[in-house]
Amino acid sequence: MIKTVRQVVDNVLHFVILLSIIITLIAGCGESSDQSSEVSSESPPNIVLIFLDDAGYADFTPFAETRYRTPNVQTLAEEGRTFMNFYVPQAICSASRAALMTGTYPERNGLFNAHPPKALGLNPDFMTMGEMLKENGYTTGFFGKWHLGDQDETRPHNRGFDETAGIMYSNDMWAGHPENPEYWGQYPMHYWKNGEIEIDSVTAEHQTQFTTWFTEESVDFINRNSGDPFFLYVPHPQPHVPLFVSNKFTGKSGTGLYGDVMMEIDWSVREIVKALEENGVRDNTMILFSSDNGPWLSYANHSGQTHFREGKGTSFDGGIRSP
Repeated sequence: MIKTVRQVVDNVLHFVILLSIIITLIAGCGESSDQSSEVSSESPPNIVLIFLDDAGYADFTPFAETRYRTPNVQTLAEEGRTFMNFYVPQAICSASRAALMTGTYPERNGLFNAHPPKALGLNPDFMTMGEMLKENGYTTGFFGKWHLGDQDETRPHNRGFDETAGIMYSNDMWAGHPENPEYWGQYPMHYWKNGEIEIDSVTAEHQTQFTTWFTEESVDFINRNSGDPFFLYVPHPQPHVPLFVSNKFTGKSGTGLYGDVMMEIDWSVREIVKALEENGVRDNTMILFSSDNGPWLSYANHSGQTHFREGKGTSFDGGIRSP
């Protein structure tokens, strides 16, 4: 009985939190943009959630002056609202993402730290944002890094997402792990698509294409689903180490690999926004952009920047305060 009551309370809180966010953002839209599309006031807003992995608070303008350009993220800020005090509940992958998807703290949903391959992950008793929106008439898509479960019942195709593509855990949990390759090498990294393994063993060459692939999947999803309300969740695996970037952005920043990765993510934002514009739905779409936690500072120039004390894995602002 206690467990049942607790689940009911969690679901109620989940709805309250998510609906509050949506209402606040809609109210904050303020002036209409210059887009030519006309949207019915009765049409539910589309939602695009771009969630990065280990990006620092100061990795993008307008949060800081960067040595590389991120004009598309800056445009989002200029045309919308910038939240300067957004905190995640725990400065590590799985715990942060479970809180995002359920509206519940790690202490409640039981998912702490970063779960390994083959782990159950998030208890299916906790409703995800995808499940909630799907029940309310949304078409849902996930393209990126899941890290909320690597069993069939906890993978995204069974957690409320109609279309899925990506990896089930962090991109360093493989034979190329920088500290413990022998241990992680026993788990070949699979690339999943719609509940099936599409690539049995991901290689470094595949990882260079992840940002591009997830962007292309997102654009295709928008093109095919713009006639009805949709929820698009794009949790990029980058800039979590090991860093990878496609040939089109290699060396482009002039500041090293991390800057190249940031510029490719910024390009991804542009492609997604352009797809919304071309389908005439940008004015009726909320675009949210953030990171699961702060930078992994022990990786030096392969980690991001923050104005605040410490970084990933700590409860200081550098770890839990995200852009």
